[in-house]
Amino acid sequence: MIVPFLSLEEVTALHGAEINEAVTRTVNSGWYLQGKENKTFEKHFAEYVGAKYCVGCANGLDALTLIFRAYKEMGVMKEGDEVIVPANTFIATVLAITDNGLVPVLCEPKEETLEIDDEQIEGLITPKTKAIALVHLYGRNAYTDRIGELCRKYNLKLVQDCAQSHGLKVNASCAHQVSPHRGDLEGSLVGSFAYSFYPGKNLGALGDGGAVTTDDEELATIIRALANYGSQTKYIFDYEGRNSRLDEIQAAVLDVKLRYLDEDNAHRQMIARYYYDNISNPLVTLPQRLDDTQNVYHIFPVLVAPDHRAALQEHLANNGIGTIIHYPVAPHQQQCYANAPWNKYNTPTADARQLPITESLASRELSLPIGPTITLAQAHHVVEQINKYMR
Repeated sequence: MIVPFLSLEEVTALHGAEINEAVTRTVNSGWYLQGKENKTFEKHFAEYVGAKYCVGCANGLDALTLIFRAYKEMGVMKEGDEVIVPANTFIATVLAITDNGLVPVLCEPKEETLEIDDEQIEGLITPKTKAIALVHLYGRNAYTDRIGELCRKYNLKLVQDCAQSHGLKVNASCAHQVSPHRGDLEGSLVGSFAYSFYPGKNLGALGDGGAVTTDDEELATIIRALANYGSQTKYIFDYEGRNSRLDEIQAAVLDVKLRYLDEDNAHRQMIARYYYDNISNPLVTLPQRLDDTQNVYHIFPVLVAPDHRAALQEHLANNGIGTIIHYPVAPHQQQCYANAPWNKYNTPTADARQLPITESLASRELSLPIGPTITLAQAHHVVEQINKYMR
């Protein structure tokens, strides 16, 4: 049996007729940027997440970068200010910070949750700290009441990287919901949410795409201008902006797929339940299990001893099962940041802050197939082969 890690062809085929109709309609309209397809999708996506404003842009990295840039234009942040960010995130979160002349302060995750350790955040806060970049990695909820309390106590912005968490809903008992937004929050927590619509995401386009959602009208207005060369009025430029716009075809495709996002996420959750209930190899550790309100399973990560990961991956590949490693090299270990003044995390000096949990996770993580088209029969094959490994 063949179990691809994720078949984009099959994912697209789920709603192929509607997608084809939407693409054809858009192509035949003769209007390909900043038209009604964008307006429609932005309206529907804002309603879906419970936000007042949605601004489409070219990709998820731009969504994050534009948020920090807009906060700088608003005077909330300036170059040299610090942003606390999980050390085990995908590099895009860190790139958005450094691209704005801000300083990333890396925080270790909890090994059992894979998300930022809220018990370590306060020790990293300085007078220069202006924000926490919260990443809902793998589709798991990373928000805790403690993080909200710290944002209020220190007047920090909460910039949420939702690139992997489309459709995530947190229990109503929590102080905050990732999606939808909560209207009863005050101050810094009514912040900003960055989304990527990369094809493999839970809500994926047929190319790159991204969006920012927020309840802050000023933030949304500035982001929209920054993404359009810095212009709110044609040929009038208030900011040194960039060209970062969601094209009409991608907006039309996303609007179709948005209708099925909850259904597709429910399928992911069903496959995840099967994995949790049936994987029993002592060499394979599953992260802390969350209820379905707190995990949309963009990725299903497991942890394997470093001396077994490559062998297990090869064993699964030999049995037709695709896997991926997220992410084998942490941001602080990347060559692009080797000489960054802020990067004291990867040096042999005695006073350097090391990141042992982040580095351990990078050496042990393995992602199993999961998605809206994986069948229970395929999940059974995955489990069977994992449980057979080394037995």
